[in-house]
Amino acid sequence: MSFASVYPHYVNKAENKGRTKKEVDKIIRWLTGYSQRELNTQLKKETDFETFLAEAPEMNPTRSLIKGVVCGIRVEDVQEPTMREIRYLDKLIDELAKGKTMEKILRT
Repeated sequence: MSFASVYPHYVNKAENKGRTKKEVDKIIRWLTGYSQRELNTQLKKETDFETFLAEAPEMNPTRSLIKGVVCGIRVEDVQEPTMREIRYLDKLIDELAKGKTMEKILRT
């Protein structure tokens, strides 16, 4: 599955709750270390999720602080590394849509 095919769903989820595409991009950049330009390139290339995450410049070392449930599954209990990274991103987008402040979402 390409990251580009899921990205619009993240943006829609955020925008439907009064948040912005810019905030979604900030979360993705925080998690992966991509610059905005690099993120846009990955979206244009329609990179698959596994490659998108594997090629990330620097996964944020504090992402292990992300805890909680996404689709009935505890994020911190996911064993498969790629799926855990996807669930981290899902959880961050959920927090954005639920109205949390960016400071809390980005664990600052």
